Amino acid sequence: MSLLFSPQERLARARADLRMGAAILVSGAAGDAVVLAAEAATEERLADLRALGPLDLALTARRARTLRARAYDGDLARVTVPGDVDLGWVRASADPSFDLLYPMKGPYLSRRGGDASLHLAAITLCKQAHLLPAALVVPVASEVAERLVSTAGLIRVELSHLPLERPDPEMVEIAAARVPLEVSEAGRVHVFRPRDGAEEHYAVEIGTPDRAEPLLCRLHSACFTGDLIGSLKCDCGHQLRAALAQIGAEGAGVLLYLNQEGRGIGLANKMRAYSLQDQGFDTVEANHRLGFEDDERDFRIGANILRTMGFSKVRLMTNNPAKVAMMQNCGLSVVERVALRVGRGVHNAHYLDTKAKKSGHLL
Repeated sequence: MSLLFSPQERLARARADLRMGAAILVSGAAGDAVVLAAEAATEERLADLRALGPLDLALTARRARTLRARAYDGDLARVTVPGDVDLGWVRASADPSFDLLYPMKGPYLSRRGGDASLHLAAITLCKQAHLLPAALVVPVASEVAERLVSTAGLIRVELSHLPLERPDPEMVEIAAARVPLEVSEAGRVHVFRPRDGAEEHYAVEIGTPDRAEPLLCRLHSACFTGDLIGSLKCDCGHQLRAALAQIGAEGAGVLLYLNQEGRGIGLANKMRAYSLQDQGFDTVEANHRLGFEDDERDFRIGANILRTMGFSKVRLMTNNPAKVAMMQNCGLSVVERVALRVGRGVHNAHYLDTKAKKSGHLL
């Protein structure tokens, strides 16, 4: 029946439910588990989970290392939730914003042995939902799982439909229209939507670029603070405007505006990272304390959009050699890296130095 949820639709529904604070069911070869995003949990739902069985807090190894908890499952720690702790303990364990308020949270006991695939799936879904990568997980018997699906309406996600390696995002152009710009009246905006229900992305095309020639191109990740409200903590807004100005001056090119805020962790987590930076951590250290990698973005999105638009060769406007390598790995020929060194100031000097030292940016 065509009205039934497809696997992709189930995953999109599961991400939305987690963001709202609802529980979901994850099923795989290891069995079934009820999952709740740690940051969205309530005392009532915490109690409901406890009633189902032994409860774990799934954390990334990055966050576990901050808490001095053992990560026996590679990139994952399965921390047991003591029976006498409240929601405050859960949130303080998941969110480093509470580290100064609750400096003594341990010792933590981590599970070892057995299958951790359901816990890993829980963290993956939280990341995809732009939540903190921390989830409450309780394994349940199959008959309990079936009851929760049929009576409580929990959405079920099959592990086989959630590849731990992100699939290549398929992009579809939804709409396009002429938009005269300050840098060029020959502007056109294309809106692309991935088939998996994630965020839309935009291509700002200026002029009529020759599809047979190398395209002057910028892959720009959304930055609400820098692009829109003029934050001095980064150079993003300066890069956005400089790239558009250069494309406008040359008369043809494309700027991709990718909705991957905060290096792919979302605006809320980016603000959490900023708060940690105010405590003295650099931008990479802050991401790690939150439980994320240095950079969670997926630049295959940009490569797919460019190919969909008919381009195969680019002159890439970036200071990041890794981005050049990513584009080439995605099948695009990068014939030139065009430097974009703008926007350095007193408030972002340490941030830029960290990008150069730890992420290899050429600044």
